[in-house]
Amino acid sequence: MNDHETPIAELRQLVRKFVDARDWQQFHSPKNLSMALAIEAAELMEHFQWISMAVSRQIKDEPVNKAAVGEELADVLAYTLALANVLNLDLTESLVKKMEKNEIKYPVEEFRGQFGSGAARSEN
Repeated sequence: MNDHETPIAELRQLVRKFVDARDWQQFHSPKNLSMALAIEAAELMEHFQWISMAVSRQIKDEPVNKAAVGEELADVLAYTLALANVLNLDLTESLVKKMEKNEIKYPVEEFRGQFGSGAARSEN
């Protein structure tokens, strides 16, 4: 399986089967899953804490660190998919709608090469 060949629905089913086989649905409330997702995101951030932007970009060339980051990112994705399953959310639809909002909120002509937050933008 790889990103180029695997639909999101297939990944959601993979997570659903894993959860169902362990009878974990009883623990998978939106509250618990959102908290677990935040915890896994924090574990992902630990790999980048205290290093420079330049060093963080080099992780892609370091097999051991890249694999460790990949595991944390996979945990984030697994909890994201589990939460989408519990809430019956269509992730593709949600992402497309959010990107449409972002296109309006962050117009290219105003934000190209700038941080996304208004406070971080340079004033012209």
